[in-house]
Amino acid sequence: MSITPAESRVMESLWELGPSTAEQVIAHLAERSGWSPTTVKTLLARLRDKGMVAVERDGRRYIYTARKDRDAWVDDEAGGLLQRLFGGRLPPLLAHFSRSGALSGEDIAEIRALLDAIEAERPAKSTRRSKRS
Repeated sequence: MSITPAESRVMESLWELGPSTAEQVIAHLAERSGWSPTTVKTLLARLRDKGMVAVERDGRRYIYTARKDRDAWVDDEAGGLLQRLFGGRLPPLLAHFSRSGALSGEDIAEIRALLDAIEAERPAKSTRRSKRS
């Protein structure tokens, strides 16, 4: 289930805070967003309707809990983006960012180090071809 950027900010608060009341989420977002309490409550209701948030009544208040952890959500979002825009392939995504100038030298070094680490973890495969005399 895809969520909007505003909804993702509310989810980030819930992942950071854990199970929370609307008031706790509102306070957590107050400095960063400037959203009214009504806006935050509307976003919580949308997230509930999308199945991203569980709501449990606790006396006169409601407790909101993320139903999906952040890593699972990131996996879903990244996989969906990759599939929709690049046919599920990572090289065209990197090529796009390279062409657009979005990759800094630091980004490239980090990607290179990540690829080196992935390669080092793979079982050694024989890449040597037999020579024909």
